[in-house]
This record gives sequence, C-alpha cells and structure tokens, in this order.
Amino acid sequence: MAEVKNNKTSTRAQISSWPDAWLLDGVRTPFVDFSQALALVSPTDLGIKVARALFARTGVSPQDVDTVITGSMAQASFDAFVLPRHIGLYSGVPIEVPAHHAQRVCGTGIEVLAQAADALTLGRARLALCVGTESMSRNPVAAYTHRTGFRMGQVEFKDFLWEALNDTAVDVTMGGTAETLAKQLGITREQVDAYAARSFERALAAQADGFLDGEITPLADETFACEGFKPRGIKLRGAQSPIARDTHVRPSPLDALAKIKPAFGGVQTGGNSSAIVDGAAAALVSTQAYAKGRDRTPLAQLRAAAVVGVPPAIMGIGPVPAIRAVLGATGLALKDIDRVEINEAFGAQVLACVRELGLDEAKLNVNGGAIAIGHPLGATGIRLTVTVARELKRKGLRYGIASACIGGGQGIAILVENKKPSS
Repeated sequence: MAEVKNNKTSTRAQISSWPDAWLLDGVRTPFVDFSQALALVSPTDLGIKVARALFARTGVSPQDVDTVITGSMAQASFDAFVLPRHIGLYSGVPIEVPAHHAQRVCGTGIEVLAQAADALTLGRARLALCVGTESMSRNPVAAYTHRTGFRMGQVEFKDFLWEALNDTAVDVTMGGTAETLAKQLGITREQVDAYAARSFERALAAQADGFLDGEITPLADETFACEGFKPRGIKLRGAQSPIARDTHVRPSPLDALAKIKPAFGGVQTGGNSSAIVDGAAAALVSTQAYAKGRDRTPLAQLRAAAVVGVPPAIMGIGPVPAIRAVLGATGLALKDIDRVEINEAFGAQVLACVRELGLDEAKLNVNGGAIAIGHPLGATGIRLTVTVARELKRKGLRYGIASACIGGGQGIAILVENKKPSS
C-alpha cells in the first residue's frame, strides 16, 4: 500500500507558466442535486447556457473567440462526441473557429483553463472560450461487450457512474483512497465531520451575503436557436420557477452529520463527501492586448499551473505536490498565498492535504467547498478558479491557488494573481 511521502516537490511535474494570460470573467449554473431538476438536461445544453450567459455578462462578442476548449467526463448524451463543437456554435462562436475536448477527471476544469493559457502563450489565440460541464444524473447504464450479441447468462449492464468510481488498477474506490489517507494520517470521523460542517456553514454564509449569487446564472426552461441548425435547449424536471442557487447547500450541523452511516467502512459518509450534482461553468481567457482593446478589466491573471502523478491508492493527496510545483515554478512560498481552493472530493482527503502542506485552514475554501456545493466533475476546476479569483478581488488580496485531486492518481493546481494589466 502506498504511503504519503512528505516530498518538497516533484521533479516530474508538468508545469506551464504564462506571461500574458488573463481570466476575463467566469460564470456557472447553480449546482443541482443528482436526479433532480437537471436530470433530463444534456451537459451540452448546460455548457451552451453558461457560454451564452458569459457573453451576455461581459459584453464580449462570441465572434472574437479564437478557440473553444471544453471538458466533461461522462458521455451523457448520444451526441457527446460533438459536445465542444455544439457549445461553440450554439453560443455564437464563428463556424470557422475550432473546438476540442479535454479530460483530466476531477482536474478537467483546471486543465481546460491551462490549455487555453497555453494556446495564448503559443500565439494560437487571443481569446479562448473555456467550458466545463457535467451531468452526473445522465451517466448511462451501459454494456461494453454486447456488440457481437448476447450469450446465455452473460447479459451484463452496469451503472457507469458507480463503476467509474473504482480504480481497477488497485481495485480501490475513490472513497477508499480517502479512507487509506485517513488511516495513514490518523484522521478521525469526528475531524472529518467537523470539517464538513464548516464547509456547509461557509457555503450558507456565502449564499446569505450574495457572494455565490455573483457567479451564478439562473436556470429556467429555455430554447437555444441557432441559424441553420436545429433548436435545442433546457427543460427542467419538475421545476416551476427558475433555479438560482445551489440546491445542496443546507444547514448541516455536526450532530446531524455524525448520525450518517459510513459509506466506505471508515470515516467517509454521504454527508462529509462531495455532493453529487449536475452543473456547468464557463470562463473567458484572453491576452492583455485583447482585454485593453475591449476596455475590459480582467478578474485575475493566470500565472502558472502544474499537474503531477501520485500513487493511485492515495490519489487524494495529489494537490500537495501540484501546489508545491506551482510554488516552486513561481518562486512563491505557501505563506504568500492568500486564498486556497482545494476540491473537497472527500473530507479526509482535504484534511490530509492540509496536514501535509501545513496549510492555514483560515485561507482554505472560505466560501464553502464541494461537500456543500457539489462536484460536477468537468465543471469543478473552472468553478474553483473563478471562485478564488473573485474572492481575491473582493478582499483586495493578491495570490490564490485552485487545486484538485484526480482519480487514477494525479494532482493539479493553478495560480492566479489579482493584478491589473499594465498600462
């Protein structure tokens, strides 16, 4: 069994640094509980919605986009192959502009932003549309061996979402990897529940003061028309009015969390693990010249990102070497970072990262995290990055990091700076 190793950094991390990549703005849908109002909505349509909302919010013309980069994990609709292309076309991006898809499991959203910044740095684009979208509800019940027919006693259909959460290389579920970290580092059920209760408290406060509202576009039944193409759109399941807030955020005191049964035989439960939700997020990444030419003040500068492998059996520790790699590449120390977002895949996993990094929890996930808000796989990384950038802007702080562990044994992190473009 792999053990946590307190290495200072990884010499094999893939690191990108960008002198001129700017996060213009970002927006997301409300994150909606599994099999509820968004259960019938394609991830493509969620992606179209956030892209359209982002152009409306910023006043940026979709005609200016040079590349479309999207991310989503599950093939949750029959036209999933053309998800990136349809998001671009139906949001108004010129037909000549190419689109492609990125996939890095829970780190997908950050990977999308990093690829956009790379494209700008290589001179391939000046403005990139980045979209992460996920329908956890529409993960299929699937069979992979029936193309050649059925044999007696060998008809096998499985829940794709359930099966995908098991790493077959080490035969451990994603929750099981968090349990391994909890055992190795002596993290208790009480500590994990206390962390989860705080995540809910902080998310409730961020809803109450309107902070989360500032990054959300409400959802209602809507048709997306696109000249020359068939209309498509959103039809909410059972909703009689627009959905404007994350639905999983709720009062969750410690005594209530303590009553929930373990999900993996240890400290993790349905209450202190990331909520299963549907949702999408979008961001625009541009050069400084583009932002100035459109009289736009960016939300933040994207400075650097890193991705690195870790043992699959403790995949949740991935943010530790990824964050260290970003810090090493930029000459910063953890004490220089004012706010940190680490995706709350599992409470024990986040606490393991906190311990290994020596991270001040007062700087961590200050507006709640995925335990309260939810974790739609392909969208989470964009949500984390936009959230930390908005928090820096709100508080007048300088540096922030968004990070996530990645199933299969990886970690990813991106550094943002609250900085105005030079004149």
